[in-house]
Amino acid sequence: MKFVLAIAFVPFALRRLLTYLHIYQQDEYQPIRFIKWMISSRSLDVRVSAVLLAGGGLERAIVLSPNVSRGAMAIVFLWAAYAEKDPRSASKKPLVLTGRATRIYWIAVLLVLLLCILLAMLEAPLIAWLIPVQAIPFTLALANFLLVPYENHVQQRFWNEAHQKLRALKPTVIGITGSYGKTSTKHLLGHILEVHAPTLITPGSVNTPMGIARIVRERLGSHHRFFVCEMGAYGPGSIARLCRLAPPDVGVLTAIGMAHYERFKSLETVAKAKLELAEAVAQRKGDVVLYEQVLDFEDARQFQSRNPEKTLIVGKDAAATFQILQSRQTAEGIEVEVSWRGKEYLLRAPIFGQHHVQNTAIAFATACAVGISPEDAVMALASTPQITHRLEVKPGVNGSRLIDDAYNSNPVGFASALRLLDELVGEGGRRICVTPGMVELGAAHEEEHRKVGILAARFVDVLLPVLPERIRALTETFQSQSRLGEVVDCPNFPAAQRWLENNVRPNDIVLIENDLPELYVKKLKH
Repeated sequence: MKFVLAIAFVPFALRRLLTYLHIYQQDEYQPIRFIKWMISSRSLDVRVSAVLLAGGGLERAIVLSPNVSRGAMAIVFLWAAYAEKDPRSASKKPLVLTGRATRIYWIAVLLVLLLCILLAMLEAPLIAWLIPVQAIPFTLALANFLLVPYENHVQQRFWNEAHQKLRALKPTVIGITGSYGKTSTKHLLGHILEVHAPTLITPGSVNTPMGIARIVRERLGSHHRFFVCEMGAYGPGSIARLCRLAPPDVGVLTAIGMAHYERFKSLETVAKAKLELAEAVAQRKGDVVLYEQVLDFEDARQFQSRNPEKTLIVGKDAAATFQILQSRQTAEGIEVEVSWRGKEYLLRAPIFGQHHVQNTAIAFATACAVGISPEDAVMALASTPQITHRLEVKPGVNGSRLIDDAYNSNPVGFASALRLLDELVGEGGRRICVTPGMVELGAAHEEEHRKVGILAARFVDVLLPVLPERIRALTETFQSQSRLGEVVDCPNFPAAQRWLENNVRPNDIVLIENDLPELYVKKLKH
């Protein structure tokens, strides 16, 4: 009978570990951030632990015999395992059992089982089973630590293979980074280049060493002339490492801003990290294309002064290499007038949002920098497909229109999306915004959401804050600034979707601004 609990605990541990691994994967296997999430969201087990405490108390008071209490607890473990949702299918962003995730999972399983076997052999009291129940998420962090030498070996092998392939095939490598705008700019530039010659771009938001290495190893071919590579900064030195993996011939810096401010603590640190790309390009005598706002930072100005001929500025200033003369948002998309080398070009792209003005101009400038004729770049931009989940305009429910901006989470993009509501709302329609707010703003969280609240009061008629307790600054500012604006608090996205289905009318325009992964909105209810 002493192993009954251990046997019943196995399926419970297997399912519960998957749940926590899902969150751990979304936090890029960073143990400190993962543990902070568990504490802040209070996501340690409660229900099974409460049963253990009650059963242990009754057992200790000799109200229940050990055999009865263990048999009952075994049933509870099995029921909890059955009730646990599978994050591989029941999630917005499902758990993907990659090689690394699988290794972490099974090492954690082994650690939990060893603890269970020990408790069973010692015939520990029922209350002692609180230890393995509460230890489950921490075994993932421990498993990750134990696997560090092996993971480093595997990653180095993949890194070497990708690096050698790039050296052998020699495509023109274009690195793109920035606090925001890099994925959209990559999409625009990739389309221009693909019209001209075979081009490979890193898909979606892939911008880490292992993600880039995988794309190079699996997809880069000898026919590819260009490789457009998004480079993410997760701390000082991270972009420099990416540049060692994929040495860039051309660099693009879209912006320095508040996105990921939590990781860097200051905008100056963000700028220094992003400029690692520019320094790597300068070593290869290549061109660096940057938006004029980047020059607000001293490190960028110093780089320009050292490399004046190789720094191409995009912006509205008369001194810009590629000067934006004027722009407008139409019902068909973005129009941007650009001046370069004494000639003017009208760029038209069927995408939406004023922030795409600079993205479009940057993509045009970069294409010209790598030898594409401006006329060919203009023609290619006109057939650009919409960018999935990034101000993607499409039909909504009940005859409305939908602006899908689910993959955006920065102040500039949010502001641009709000302004777009006025352009696309139908006659007599309402402007509706569904949002859980922005993430990774650190100490600037409240202030940035207050600014968004002020803007929302001008452009939104109905605000649906999702998980409203995390964005009180936004909703309270909206209510104080808008006399007629309506607020409908929604505990989650399904609740917001139900409201939309029941209330949206023809000619309404609905903005879905950001869709947070479970890491930011999920509190595990165990």
